[in-house]
Amino acid sequence: MKIAIDPFMHRHLSLEELPSKVAELGYDWIELSPRADFLEWFKAPRVFPDRVKSFKKALSDANVGIASILPMYRWASNDEAERQAAVKHWKRAIEIAVELGVDTMNSEFGRGPHPDKGSCYCCHTGSMIEACEDAWWRSMEELVPIFEREGINLHVEPHPEDWCETLQPALDIIRTVNSKNVKFLYCAPHTFYFGDDTKAMLREAKDVLAHVHVGDTFNHNASSGLRYILNPPGTNARVHQHLNIGQGEVPWDDFFGTLAEIGFDGIMTACVFAWEDRADESGHFMRAEMQRYVDTYFK
Repeated sequence: MKIAIDPFMHRHLSLEELPSKVAELGYDWIELSPRADFLEWFKAPRVFPDRVKSFKKALSDANVGIASILPMYRWASNDEAERQAAVKHWKRAIEIAVELGVDTMNSEFGRGPHPDKGSCYCCHTGSMIEACEDAWWRSMEELVPIFEREGINLHVEPHPEDWCETLQPALDIIRTVNSKNVKFLYCAPHTFYFGDDTKAMLREAKDVLAHVHVGDTFNHNASSGLRYILNPPGTNARVHQHLNIGQGEVPWDDFFGTLAEIGFDGIMTACVFAWEDRADESGHFMRAEMQRYVDTYFK
């Protein structure tokens, strides 16, 4: 198992400074999420030979590896020009992974109503979901052969707001891709969008589960839907968090116990975004807590 950290809260550091910080926090592995000087959100990679060379040296000097690279591109856009641009960026990101000697990439199903295009539209109507899913399949037809040829694993997660944001149909979609290189990522901070039975959900995902994100969250459905009171009443806004273990309501004994039961041996990433003012403290805490649970259940 690789225990990694998503260093998003440390993105103010340069790429060359990042590996030593990750090592200082107690991690051997990075899950490299989008950052402006590497794989920018939704835009072409900002990567050139000298940057790859200096980053590889910093990783080697700190004895830290990249467990996974996380690109975020509009591969499920119903705008064909946008989708084609996303596939182009994905192809370059795969090349970069190969250059860095990284064998895993992860991402989200994508193309929810993010306002990046200049206007906010909703993908949660039936027609938009269908259009986004069709676009995603077109992208996969182009990209899966490349992942397979290059020996790169792709781990996909459903995310709140995406065209696919729940455990089902995500598991069956990944099974339908039918590639040994395409697997499922279970994000614990999205637990209560998936359901209430953590044990059952992890068991259901067993055959395709290769990656988990570890962070806590509250059950937004609890207290008769009044866990969060949003104004104005009736707003469609929904809340999820990425908190330190123990600050929310994810049943961690069920989570780690079931991972051990099903023989999980993939990537486990500390995925906390809530505490930029004490990012080091959060990173240290998450590393210790994850190890404590692993030592308790993985015997």
